[in-house]
Amino acid sequence: MYKFDRTEYEKRMAWYTQARFGMFIHWGLYAIPARGEWVRSTEEITKEDYMPYFDEFDPVDYDPRKWAKAAKAAGMQYMVLTSKHHDGFCLFDSQYTDFKSTNTKCGRDLVREFLEAGRAEGLKVGLYFSLLDWYHDDFPHFGDRNHPMRNNPAYKNDGRNFDNYLEYMHNQVRELCTNYGQLDILWFDFSYEDAYNQMRGEKWKATELVNMVRELQPQVIIDNRLEVSGDGFGSLWEGNPTPYHGDFISPEQIIPPNGIQDKNGNDMVWEACVTMNNNWGYCENDRFYKPAPMLIKKLVECVSKGGNLLLNVGPDAKGNIPPQSLQALSEIGAWMDKNSESIYGCGKAGIAKPDTGRITRKGDTLYFHLFENTIGPMPLVGISKDQVKYIRNLATGAEVPLANSWVQNPYPDIVFADLGPDPVLPDPVDTVLKVQLK
Repeated sequence: MYKFDRTEYEKRMAWYTQARFGMFIHWGLYAIPARGEWVRSTEEITKEDYMPYFDEFDPVDYDPRKWAKAAKAAGMQYMVLTSKHHDGFCLFDSQYTDFKSTNTKCGRDLVREFLEAGRAEGLKVGLYFSLLDWYHDDFPHFGDRNHPMRNNPAYKNDGRNFDNYLEYMHNQVRELCTNYGQLDILWFDFSYEDAYNQMRGEKWKATELVNMVRELQPQVIIDNRLEVSGDGFGSLWEGNPTPYHGDFISPEQIIPPNGIQDKNGNDMVWEACVTMNNNWGYCENDRFYKPAPMLIKKLVECVSKGGNLLLNVGPDAKGNIPPQSLQALSEIGAWMDKNSESIYGCGKAGIAKPDTGRITRKGDTLYFHLFENTIGPMPLVGISKDQVKYIRNLATGAEVPLANSWVQNPYPDIVFADLGPDPVLPDPVDTVLKVQLK
């Protein structure tokens, strides 16, 4: 009978809840058609029609050191790369398939180079691994919810042996856990159900899989998608964790309105995975990039609700992160250079969200993130004057005095900060006030 060890769990998660900000990288053959990472499924492309991308794949500009430096400069603390996405193409040298980067013109183990580059920059490193595999003959085809041949009766499942697929999948996870040094995160994706199959939990032989992973990589953090997809929470939330419970909840393309608490109201560890535009993999015509000021505020929002932000980039077919993404990362990095103290190791403040922004907290220090100015002195609702030791502008260290104006007299129980006569905040995106409590 599995017994959840809270002490071991919290020890394992300590660096992760300190880090708060990471880079997701979706990259593979699908960067060539450049219509998103699900292109084979959405367009119902046969294996034969997809293979020319394998024959063509040669990312001449691939230099993961550039990716790692961009992540670090943005203030990110960890990176996660798709070692294998749903199409089954492996960016690592697996002995169990020919459908891998070392067999392309590129001829390189791209995962190994990625992990070495991330570690060289002092970043934690993780690998995404798809539980699905549209290339493998023993994975369900016809009638499956996602397979490219789901609607094609020529691809019936007679003769397909799912146990063969599971052996293959487990062997590949073993390779990743054995051949590449310490992994900090394993990001499995994803469980689902359809009319024919319950592709969840023990369907993947999840207990056996996680026991193997924990034996080989005892410190690794695992997401919750052996049990659910991005739209579920899993057994740790239920308060009855399975051996393959996720270490964190993985909401996708949404920031939970109130953070995430388990069934009994206890805060949980979670990470919002979010794209910069509207696709995970490179999409040539998707120019709908979120501006850097928005992404900074979304990072702050995640931390203020007790969560992490995993922000995605989708490099192109040559291996370059799109310039729009690099520009946003640069702007985020400039803000983080001055204000990362209000992000790393911070979490919920236990104070209601103010009208002017959000609050993060680390111990006896509150960080008031001001997204907009107010009229008159700035109210710091939720604390009393006798609690305040001092207030500083986090970016400059400059003292911010307590306001003493007749206009605040009707509100004796509220602390007001004097930001001076300029109606424009020093940082128009997010000016952070560091409030040290006694």
